Amino acid sequence: MLKNGQSIPLDSIPESSFEQFRSALLAEVSGGARVVNFSAQPIGEVRAILFAVLADDAQGSLRVLKTRVDDSYPSLTPDCPQVHMFEREMWENLGLTPVGHPWLKSVRSHDDPANHPFFTMVGQDVHEVAVGPVHAGVIEPGHFRFQCTGEVVQHLEVQMGYQHRGVESAMVGGPHKRTMSQIETVAGDTTIGHAIAYCEAIEALSGTQVPERAQALRALALELERLANHVGDLGAIANDIGYLPPAAFCGRLRGDLLNVTTTLTGSRMGRSFVRPGGVTQDIDDAMLTELRATLDTARSQCVDATGLLFDSRSSVARMTGTGVITADECRELGIVGVAARASGVEVDVRMHHPTGWYESAGLSPVVETTLDSLARVTVRRNEIEQSFAIAEKLLKALPGGPIRVTCADLKSNSFAVSMVEGWRGEIVHLATTDADGRFATYKIVDPSFRNWSAVTTAMRGEQISDFPLCNKSFNLSYCGFDL
Repeated sequence: MLKNGQSIPLDSIPESSFEQFRSALLAEVSGGARVVNFSAQPIGEVRAILFAVLADDAQGSLRVLKTRVDDSYPSLTPDCPQVHMFEREMWENLGLTPVGHPWLKSVRSHDDPANHPFFTMVGQDVHEVAVGPVHAGVIEPGHFRFQCTGEVVQHLEVQMGYQHRGVESAMVGGPHKRTMSQIETVAGDTTIGHAIAYCEAIEALSGTQVPERAQALRALALELERLANHVGDLGAIANDIGYLPPAAFCGRLRGDLLNVTTTLTGSRMGRSFVRPGGVTQDIDDAMLTELRATLDTARSQCVDATGLLFDSRSSVARMTGTGVITADECRELGIVGVAARASGVEVDVRMHHPTGWYESAGLSPVVETTLDSLARVTVRRNEIEQSFAIAEKLLKALPGGPIRVTCADLKSNSFAVSMVEGWRGEIVHLATTDADGRFATYKIVDPSFRNWSAVTTAMRGEQISDFPLCNKSFNLSYCGFDL
């Protein structure tokens, strides 16, 4: 057992037979635990060590399971769908075949795009719609393949990998001089979230205690990132349903909140602010006064902007009942973040596995239970208010002291897990070190890796014209998936 943001020696993790590993994992999941990371460390050409990290949200603890396999093993997916994407990824990257996987195909590879085994339906009334990877808007590339009968979507398949950058493989042997820049661009709109996750892994592996003031400034930056993106999402959703006043209003407010992030960090996206041991920039009394005044104004205007959206009966009606995903489906697929909380699943790292400033914050998850696009929009609106309250609390009682300390060298042959609640949902970074204290493996789980499965599930039985709204209500990252 370990806690979020802690490290343990690799040899302290008991290695079990695969059957024991399987039984333990399934027992944990049956008892309510979640698989937050499932990855492999290669050993030679045909063997690997499998690590499974399971989160017990009620206890705020993590359990690590470990086993050794050859080039194949019995798939866990039929009994634990939460691991379906992880098993496909390990098969694609390392050649580890999960025998019996019900849907074994590449996650990102495009070695033979003309013959990719997309799911197809046959019938007189069936037609297929292919969207992307090049889209009409200025967005990242991703492909969507719809199987429809008339206007009804029977199946949606999402295929990524058009900008696979090899971030995780580039981490091996690090940290390198370029590592921090790579981490900050895992998902550019989640710079702060991924930077904190990486730094907390480094701090765990080096035994570094981050100063309280730095912890508070990190939390402030993280909540500003959440605010800007949630507000921007509400505007984008309003645009997708053709209601332009809140779209324009929220678009401007997103810009205002990015400017607040600039005041705090020196960058609209928060680049070069979070670093191992703390943060790089402090705020003085004048900046503190400016931040509080700007956020007070933005908070009032956000109430007005969201009021435009929620006071419109036609807007609410358009979102109601669209893109439903149940709590059971969320749990089965391991869905996280806004998508899970909108289906009544209380999963939030800030509450269940808090680190840094959040350990004493006493926050409660924001949940809805109507399961649809309206629920996901409502969770965002309520989290906006929650984040404004957190920012106000931080700025009223910012701790004193230093903003950064020097990290020692990383411990050798060690294992660390760090989890951060980014604005989309749970971010997980897993690192192991070798005998020289360098990264032997580094595994990143962006919430989009988990949640694209929720989009495909939510679209079943929906009108194909509902896709823009449904997709935007999740608003997942392409590049966060294409590591």
